[in-house]
Amino acid sequence: MGTCWPKPIDNLPSTTKFSSPDPVNDDSKTINNSNHANNNTHQIGRHSEADPNPLGEGGAGAGNGVPPSGKIITRNLKMFTLAQLKYATRNFRPDSVLGEGGFGTVYKGWIDEKTYAPSKVDVGMPVAVKKSNPDSEQGLKEWQAEVKFLGKFSHPNLVKLLGYCWEDKHFLLVYEYMQKGSLETHLFRKDVAEPFSWDTRMKIAIGAACGLAFLHTTEKQVIYRDFKAANILLDREFNAKLSDFGLAKLGPADGMSHVTTNVVGTYGYAAPEYVATGHLYLKSDVYGFGVVLLEILTGQRVLDLNRPNGQINLVDWARPFLSDKKKLRKLMDPRLEDKYPPKGAFEITQLILNCLEADQKSRPGMEEVLETLERISTIQMKPKEFKTKARRDQQPGNHHHRSPRHVHHGGGRTSRARLCDNLTAARPRFID
Repeated sequence: MGTCWPKPIDNLPSTTKFSSPDPVNDDSKTINNSNHANNNTHQIGRHSEADPNPLGEGGAGAGNGVPPSGKIITRNLKMFTLAQLKYATRNFRPDSVLGEGGFGTVYKGWIDEKTYAPSKVDVGMPVAVKKSNPDSEQGLKEWQAEVKFLGKFSHPNLVKLLGYCWEDKHFLLVYEYMQKGSLETHLFRKDVAEPFSWDTRMKIAIGAACGLAFLHTTEKQVIYRDFKAANILLDREFNAKLSDFGLAKLGPADGMSHVTTNVVGTYGYAAPEYVATGHLYLKSDVYGFGVVLLEILTGQRVLDLNRPNGQINLVDWARPFLSDKKKLRKLMDPRLEDKYPPKGAFEITQLILNCLEADQKSRPGMEEVLETLERISTIQMKPKEFKTKARRDQQPGNHHHRSPRHVHHGGGRTSRARLCDNLTAARPRFID
């Protein structure tokens, strides 16, 4: 599987702690609180039976406010000052905004390629600067989780974290810049210049599967927990990289099958057993992968209140079509214009069904998913399938099929449509 399996960066800590006068273990990461006026300490503990929450969802600083400043002791991340990142992003100007999410706002900035010093626009290399909302304890928790995981792992299908800033109650992260934006943008926005080809979709699916499989097979397994199209970023060559590790968790330990935690995530992508019980399995991520794979196949959001009743939830609507070869064409994204191998597309539908199994034990592991995708990607259209497409295109008045899911809704924005935007486009999350 090629470059799917690089090792984690050696000798990097596996847990995150606030500074304390007490000695810490060699495998922990220390954050030094530089607030001299108030020297309170807060600690995210190691995973134990008494603490089912190793990333501190209860909260570093929970009940004590957000520490104003800090420093991470780690050799592979640069510590930026707030002033440097203001310069790099032109003081966080609105026209530098790349996107927004639950953590905060992401800006485009520029830094020197070698020294990482801030530079002027179009000088040096572009970066993405994620800035949290001030005084947000949830923002701090997600910031810590991102540093914990992206500061530890290096992989071609994980977005690269270059540095951080923790100053004046602002939490910022600096990443490599991904030129093509998110998978969500390309799949769902109408103003995208050119839709994805079948081969590009397969390339993206394989890259995302590779990143997720890597996380699941590290020594301390990682559950991503928020796998969705918005968190899959694309570089200039449409290589997929997973981003936003704010909700990631260490997998089960001590022979346990799952981790019990508060239910957080994104509607439509979260596995049913997790939503119902708070039990989080490695294969809970596989369910989310199946949902994204269905979106890649259909070009449709998992949830869209603009669709007719019975079709709002893509998974529920699509299930009857996934197992029927004769109904396959109705399921496919019309922007593909029938330029895909039917055999490969049908095998993708079977993989989706396996990933969406209600019982997590029946779902394949991500290594198996990856192997299946790589095999399917070698399937090509047959000459007779090209001829069938050509005859179909030549039929008078033949316009490509449009299922009810692709009907354009004209007129003004209804409250239902606005609710849909809030539900699907603005990083919706749910919390117990």
